[in-house]
Amino acid sequence: MLQAQDNLYKEQLFIKDKDTLQYRIMYPKSFSEEKQYPIVLFLHGAGERGNDNKKQLVHGSSLFLSEKARDSFPAIVIFPQCPKTDYWSKVDVDRSKNPIGLNFKYEDGPTIAMSLVMDLMDQTVSNSYAKKDQVYVMGLSMGGMGTFEIIYRKPEMFAAAITICGGGNPASVTNYAKTLPLWVFHGAKDNVVDPQLSINMVSAILNEGGFPKFTLYDFANHNSWDPTFAEDNLLTWLFSKTKK
Repeated sequence: MLQAQDNLYKEQLFIKDKDTLQYRIMYPKSFSEEKQYPIVLFLHGAGERGNDNKKQLVHGSSLFLSEKARDSFPAIVIFPQCPKTDYWSKVDVDRSKNPIGLNFKYEDGPTIAMSLVMDLMDQTVSNSYAKKDQVYVMGLSMGGMGTFEIIYRKPEMFAAAITICGGGNPASVTNYAKTLPLWVFHGAKDNVVDPQLSINMVSAILNEGGFPKFTLYDFANHNSWDPTFAEDNLLTWLFSKTKK
């Protein structure tokens, strides 16, 4: 499968000042700059960090590779790779605990990796072939945390978001609770990222008057991305959302 991913997801570099973000990008079949396409940003988990510009494709990239997906939902799909020394979300991580301890610090500003992703998205969405009312973000684990953070930092950019086994700062949801469709997934047996973190985010959105979609798998541990990617209407739900 990685061979097919290598072929369709093209290797790219995004350079800003002295910092570099490696990423992969897949264009729709018969891509034309004269047409317009939705944009999907996918943020990987901590285990896929590195500098090979490949490992970030391990989970999620095949979701967009099937003929059905490419024909039904022609889109530009972006998989950036976070360096080993960085993190998508601004958070203190205590791995001595089980589940891990997480202290989100959005107020300290974004990480370098997140800053580069936001700049890359600004550049991508500014292109004439980008459907500005159909820009989406999804992510798992560390990428789920990054998803919660990027919709807080750039709520005006996204038409919908999907978070999988992530978490965030519940106080941040005021930026998007009423305006951004969100589907939150978690495994009830997750012993890496506490499912209570997703529950807290969903509760905060409800308290702010939002209507999040929430799926808690009673059988799943941390790899709740497996049943998530198997959801029949996952992409149908995502691509049905248009920014008002």
